[in-house]
Amino acid sequence: MHITGTMFYYYFVCHRKLWCFYNYINYENESEKVILGKLIDESAYGREHKHIMIDQTVNVDFIKDWQVLHEIKKSRSIEEASIWQVKYYLYFLNQRGIKIEKGILDYPKIKKRREVVLQEGDSEKIEEILISIEKILLQEKMPPPIESKICKSCAYYEYCYI
Repeated sequence: MHITGTMFYYYFVCHRKLWCFYNYINYENESEKVILGKLIDESAYGREHKHIMIDQTVNVDFIKDWQVLHEIKKSRSIEEASIWQVKYYLYFLNQRGIKIEKGILDYPKIKKRREVVLQEGDSEKIEEILISIEKILLQEKMPPPIESKICKSCAYYEYCYI
């Protein structure tokens, strides 16, 4: 099973959103916040070769000199998910013999950055999460809504609550 960076990110955001994404229930194309995020991604770091697809599984925003991986985000609102997405990319590349020293979360809108590295125990945690993601994706029924404050700004809000 190909587990993408988006799936890994959604695991930390909402298991229901993850399940919907995998099952082609997609409301993100209509979301203003998603469209804004794409515009920020497209306009930031214009000189870089962006959106590097690796093994038809992960789509990295860009890698500077094949040493530093960059992931561009609109805001820090769900930073833990973003951190683990970058850690997953580092792990994924490591598994394929591509040694990247670190990742950077770039927030061009607020002019901030955060360095991300794989720490001891992260690879084991990522492997556990990958198993958990597979279990979620293979469920017949979608997981219940999480009823969190982030739900109101989610592209799936109406699908889950109305």
